Amino acid sequence: MKNNSIKDMYRQHRSEAQMFDLILQTAKSLKVDAVAMSGSRTNPKAPKDEFQDYDVVYIVDDLDNLTNDLSWLDQFGKRIIEQVIALDHRRLYLMLFEDGNRIDLTLCPKEHIQEWVDSEAEFTVLEDPEHLFESCSQNLERYWTSPATETNFVKSCNEFWWVSAYVVKGICRKQVIYATDHLYGICQQEFLKILAWQVASDRGKVDIGKNYKYLFNYLPAEQKKEFSNLLDFSSLDKITQSLFATMEFFHREAQYLAKKLGFDYDMEVAEKMIEYAKERLETNETFTK
Repeated sequence: MKNNSIKDMYRQHRSEAQMFDLILQTAKSLKVDAVAMSGSRTNPKAPKDEFQDYDVVYIVDDLDNLTNDLSWLDQFGKRIIEQVIALDHRRLYLMLFEDGNRIDLTLCPKEHIQEWVDSEAEFTVLEDPEHLFESCSQNLERYWTSPATETNFVKSCNEFWWVSAYVVKGICRKQVIYATDHLYGICQQEFLKILAWQVASDRGKVDIGKNYKYLFNYLPAEQKKEFSNLLDFSSLDKITQSLFATMEFFHREAQYLAKKLGFDYDMEVAEKMIEYAKERLETNETFTK
């Protein structure tokens, strides 16, 4: 019955206009000093869908008064799950509602308004009768990628090849989580950086988005497919295949970018690390039996 109830609520998904009205009416009832919104809903280039959060900040005069009794959060609707996070002088309330909408609400004391502004890429002011936001400058390019410098390129390549040895060690020790964490969490993140720099080398400074979420919008279909094929970590064998494919793919694209920008690329280190991985993994009993 409860699942059916949630399904019924989801069919009654509140519209964007209804949510904006609710956010502003709740702010009014609480007598907050200002309201602003950040995130993808403030970015006209961001894809629109039902999963976009409402990233809202209430600038308040008395934080303790609002946090001592949180019953007012019920005004937003019935919650499936929530999280409460303390961030410096701010309090963040993450709420997923039964109709599928989600609000990430920050309460920020007005004397620390710059702290919230500095944490965001861009924002839109919804209510500000006291003009509290007027003196605040937005960091509109927080998630933009600029063309690479040679220093950063060399550092990224070194990090990729250095950490690839950790992946090899994890595979040889049959440590799936350890190997996957280093492969995806570090090596492939450095690779995404290289691909983002490729885009920036053609377009100049570009909005790649948080966690590279818009990067695929700029890549050719073949590159997108090739990178997506790297993301199977379901077994040690698949992790090994992903590692070798990632190394070869990174090696090719890093050479291309270095040649295009006139950067130094350490071919010797790259080739030795590929050989190191092959020697260790081809003789590892996990893969020879």
